[in-house]
Amino acid sequence: MPNWVEVGVRTLTAVVILYAMTKILGKRQVTQLSLFEYITGITIGNITASISLDLDSSWYLGLISITVWVCVSLGIAFLQMKSKTMRDFIDGKATVLIKDGKVMEDNLKKERLTSDELMQQLRKKRVFRVADVEFAIMEPNGEINVLLTRENQPLTPRHLGIKVGPEQEPQSVIMDGQILDEPLATLGLNRQWLNTELEKLGVALENVYLGQVDSYGQLFVDLYDDQIKVPVPQEKAALFATLKKCEGDLMLFGLTTKSKKAKDMYEQCSKQMEQIIDELTPVLHR
Repeated sequence: MPNWVEVGVRTLTAVVILYAMTKILGKRQVTQLSLFEYITGITIGNITASISLDLDSSWYLGLISITVWVCVSLGIAFLQMKSKTMRDFIDGKATVLIKDGKVMEDNLKKERLTSDELMQQLRKKRVFRVADVEFAIMEPNGEINVLLTRENQPLTPRHLGIKVGPEQEPQSVIMDGQILDEPLATLGLNRQWLNTELEKLGVALENVYLGQVDSYGQLFVDLYDDQIKVPVPQEKAALFATLKKCEGDLMLFGLTTKSKKAKDMYEQCSKQMEQIIDELTPVLHR
């Protein structure tokens, strides 16, 4: 067999083997790596390259070596899942870098991290003042996580005592101009509903690059032609305006009627409508 053919066959075989072993090791191998996972990835990559190009060595020896590395990695991963002590020994512990707005210089030196590198990592978290940080910690994988002081944390509906409706994952119902029936069925919708919504937007199906439906049944589309602006669905805004109008009408009827019984009834209905609007506002304003 010519050398170039043998190299090609070995390379294809190595790719298949490497992909299979990576699938066995799991998704952590392609995300943030621990120290051992980093070493494992480099070593398996080098062994795979050697299998592809070293024609003087037997390819099955490289396969044995990769198998041993994968088995050791799986064994260590099993120990990490079962033992906190093993996790701390293999991955290391998290290190506090900032506490109560003060930099822990000794911990910076321990992690060989300069003040410039610390500030760079803080800026990635949109933090520009150390005094705004309540707590910053370096995780075992090298990532720095930051907790801002309470007064610098973003305002949320919970801070205002507002209950917000749950948000479910939007479903993609159109891709590349083709309707996806399974996501539509998941939402309890059909093609007829989708075609009706497209007609409301004045959009043809074949011109839609991506179409998504949120948990409230609103369709949002992205067209192939980026110059065309698609109107944003206004159903929730229209419903909110209708409810406010009903509340206003009830108040007006209560003010204009001369019957005390009718006045009391309209005022009671107006208060009930106001309560309904308050409960629905977080949903209608999403």
